[in-house]
Amino acid sequence: MNDGLQVTLGQHSQAGTHGVNQDFHGALLPAGPLRAAKGIAVALADGIGSSAVSQVASAAAVRSFLDDYYATSEAWSVRRAAQRVLAATNAWLHAQTVRSDARFDKDRGYVCTFSAIVLKGRDAHLLHVGDARIYRLHPQALEQLTEDHRVHLSSAESYLGRALGASAHVEIDYRCLPAEPGAVYLLATDGAYAWLDAAAVHAALARHGDDFDAAAAELTELAGARGSEDDRTVQLLRIDRLPAPDLDRLQRERDGLALPPPLAPRMEFEGYAIVRELHASARSHVHLATDLATGRPAVLKTPSVELSGDADHLDGFLREEWVARRIDSAHVLKPFEDAARARPRRHLYAAMEYVDGQTLAQWMTDHPRPGLDAVRGLVAQIARGLQAFHGKEMLHQDLRPENILIDRAGTAKIIDFAAAHVAGLAEAAHGGPPRALVGSLQYTAPEYFVGAEGGPRADLFSLAVLAYQMLAGRLPYGLQVTRLRAPADLRWLRYVPLRHLRPELPAWLDAVLQKALHPEPHRRQEAVSEFVHDLHAPGPSFHRRRPPPLAERDPVRFWQAAALVLGMAALVLLGLLLTG
Repeated sequence: MNDGLQVTLGQHSQAGTHGVNQDFHGALLPAGPLRAAKGIAVALADGIGSSAVSQVASAAAVRSFLDDYYATSEAWSVRRAAQRVLAATNAWLHAQTVRSDARFDKDRGYVCTFSAIVLKGRDAHLLHVGDARIYRLHPQALEQLTEDHRVHLSSAESYLGRALGASAHVEIDYRCLPAEPGAVYLLATDGAYAWLDAAAVHAALARHGDDFDAAAAELTELAGARGSEDDRTVQLLRIDRLPAPDLDRLQRERDGLALPPPLAPRMEFEGYAIVRELHASARSHVHLATDLATGRPAVLKTPSVELSGDADHLDGFLREEWVARRIDSAHVLKPFEDAARARPRRHLYAAMEYVDGQTLAQWMTDHPRPGLDAVRGLVAQIARGLQAFHGKEMLHQDLRPENILIDRAGTAKIIDFAAAHVAGLAEAAHGGPPRALVGSLQYTAPEYFVGAEGGPRADLFSLAVLAYQMLAGRLPYGLQVTRLRAPADLRWLRYVPLRHLRPELPAWLDAVLQKALHPEPHRRQEAVSEFVHDLHAPGPSFHRRRPPPLAERDPVRFWQAAALVLGMAALVLLGLLLTG
């Protein structure tokens, strides 16, 4: 039995009295993995009546949305994927108007409204611009879920304040609502909804049962009979079944895989010959292996037997390859491909490329006082890897010296994606923003410890910790971060200036690092690329900083002075008591 997302859909459109139907509608209900990954999309558009080409705009808007949305990365959230697609469509429509009309009259150009619902996982995502509408049907009313972008100059005169193609850039309204089995949504253009009410919709549905196409056709006919002369389009969508809560694709894949046996040299496993163990920990075992079909080396990562009952930990092994296949960067470890990917898999493990080199942890042992240029070079490479994650709406969340490999050519690669947060996967599983403490605590950003949401700036914090540690041989806050429990605790974090440990390094370097390591995310650089830029070309603000407080510059003198003041205060108080 299919326990995934199931819907009933009906749609119909009729031209108004002017003859050319400037509305356009469509839907895409993919099957199997694509439905689980991207959901079901229903969309309509309404061209403006003053333009002779707006029907081209509405058709292009709906078609491009349905085609291009499903071509976006599975790692992206619905909001990011949909808004990227609509931004590209808007730019194309606007360019068509500019090319076709030297005076650029948008009222005669390629302009249309747009509204869509994407059902994914257990949520309904609404995208909207213009004055078409999305309603939810209730027993006695139609609840309008979108806001009209129409500006009223008087009771008789108005114009669209926002629409696709009207300008080079457009703001798309986005709203996410919990989906519920049995919920019915109505999407309609103004030629239809202005003449319809909840009673009419209920009556049409009662007459036609599950034939939603017939119900939609009846409603467009009814709008015309009640006086509408405009084009009228109606789409009816009912949610029949939602996927089980928190059952995502990785969990479904894992259900069919057995835990691997202990691996040993010369053993054959899943088409590989085990060569030797590379690493073992309480969480996983990593082995060098040879692909028997190609003779190429590969790295196999298997779960620890002690954690065989930890579902999240086991999902991480599938997430490793899932993430690696969707990131193309020289600074991110790649999955092992070729013949291995075509073989059916019976056990739970991750197969990744083999990198001949050393970890950053070993590099720091070998280079206890590296030069600034060497550190900047490594930081820039790691940052490019993180940018590849962030561009796919992923967070690594476990950046630490053991998770950076440096090959013989000096190329740094980020490894270990078991803790990665993927917006698209979390959304499909009805998950929220990244909050869990999943990485190594001493490299984890403070916001995770106090219950705040993580983001790209959390990965930036971890990168800055690595940069500081490479230069100083210690952590910028020691273990203070791991003791945080509430937002108020952030004020007690004390950054240890790098110049106390490496006085030969430039003074501005402390300012750059301290900003990237600020306890409050919004006080850090906006992106890892800005941090890298500041490390190479610090702006004037990093050179013209006030001297740090005495407590930072000379803690011993600060506490001596504090003790002296307290002692004098005690003597004064004692004298007052004696004279009293």
